[in-house]
Amino acid sequence: MRLALMTALLWNLAMRYKKIAKELVAMLRKNTAIDWTLKEQVRAKLRVYVKKLLNKYKYPPDKQESATKTVIDQAEVLCKDWSGE
Repeated sequence: MRLALMTALLWNLAMRYKKIAKELVAMLRKNTAIDWTLKEQVRAKLRVYVKKLLNKYKYPPDKQESATKTVIDQAEVLCKDWSGE
């Protein structure tokens, strides 16, 4: 019974992170522009969007800053040619 509870909790957590990831990708695709990695104003706007999304899913506040930095850093590496299309 305990194993079933732990499995259910882990499944729920995994599904929540999957939803966050999908929304993050959609938000980044929608809000990036040409040369977005070079424009601090665009990067600042993306940080705000990421933080709002993390709040929406009740991500721990003490870990939001590092999570936001990680998302932006990964987006820079993986999405250099995204142009909001």
